[in-house]
Amino acid sequence: MRGKSAETRAAAHLIAHGYAIVERNWRCKVGELDLVARDGDVLVFVEVRSRADSAHGSPLDTVGVAKQRRVAQVAQAYLAARRPRASSCRFDVVGISGDDIVLVRDAFRAT
Repeated sequence: MRGKSAETRAAAHLIAHGYAIVERNWRCKVGELDLVARDGDVLVFVEVRSRADSAHGSPLDTVGVAKQRRVAQVAQAYLAARRPRASSCRFDVVGISGDDIVLVRDAFRAT
C-alpha cells in the first residue's frame, strides 16, 4: 500500500507544479510506468520512488541505470500503443522520503 500512497502524493505534487496526469500505473508485458503526465506540450514519464525516511539514503539513488533502461523500454511500448501527440518526451523522477518530496525534471535520457 505504501507504493500506491507514494504515487498519489507524487501525482498531487506534480499537479501542484502544473502537470496534468494522463495515466497511472500503465502496464504492458515489458513492465509498468508509475505515472504518465503532461508538462505543457511535453509528455513526461514519471518514476516514483519512496522510502520511509532518509536513514538508508535518498530514494532518488534507487533509480540506477538498469531501472532507467527498463522505464525507457516501457515508455517506448507506451508510445507505440497509445500514440500520444506531444512535442517531446522526457523522464522525471519523484523521490519521497518521509514528508519530503523532490521532483527531478529530465532526470535521465533514454539510451
